[in-house]
Amino acid sequence: MGFLVLLAVLAIAVIVASRVSRTRQLERVQRELEPVKRLAYEDVTALGEQLQGLDRELAGVDLDEGARADYQRALDAYESAKQSADAMTKPEDVSHATSIVEDGRYAIDCVRARVTGDPLPVKRAPCFFDPRHGISKEDVSWTFPDGSVKQVPACALDVDRLRVGAAPDIRQVMVGPQRVPYWQGGRQYQPYARGYFGAFGPLDWLFVGMFADDILWGLGGLAEGVGEGIGAIGDGVGDAIGGIGDGIGDMFDGFDF
Repeated sequence: MGFLVLLAVLAIAVIVASRVSRTRQLERVQRELEPVKRLAYEDVTALGEQLQGLDRELAGVDLDEGARADYQRALDAYESAKQSADAMTKPEDVSHATSIVEDGRYAIDCVRARVTGDPLPVKRAPCFFDPRHGISKEDVSWTFPDGSVKQVPACALDVDRLRVGAAPDIRQVMVGPQRVPYWQGGRQYQPYARGYFGAFGPLDWLFVGMFADDILWGLGGLAEGVGEGIGAIGDGVGDAIGGIGDGIGDMFDGFDF
């Protein structure tokens, strides 16, 4: 009898712990999703503003077939990126939206090149410091927080800033009360960068300096999960024992001595 009671207690405890863990996991995903989704909307909005600027530039200009195709490609990318951002349910989904935005910006550059008669631009990675800057012009040396120096793609304006000793225009995100470069924002921002840079080779150069943060993040999550699991099991065992005790008490109350 005692063994069966123990099995019942353990089964209830496992069920309770599993439910609590799922609830906490959903809450954690939601917390990580909100800032990343906001970042995606900002980038989609920036693409829309670039399209408006292109529309003003093209007022009264007759486009050839190639320019019209690229212009339509940019417009389609804007609409698809909006839909993709709306459909995000977890941080990993942002990579689809940012890859679409990146393709839309390239299409805009192609339209400008066709109108001016210039060669089509080489499809390079976006500017590392802020992907909203568009296609990079060249690679520059950049020192990461861990002290390593890597070659990263930079737009023309950031190349000029670095050349005269000024700081580049870096995309910042909020981590708690602090603003940091997006590549130091934590694991939830890695899919954001992957959508922009993943097609241009390995991302080791981008995530240098983030691995230590990820390890600490992971250890913190592990400790939190263990604590939640132990607490949930304790609550489950307590509830189960209490329920069994109440049941036994009710059973004896039912007898008329």
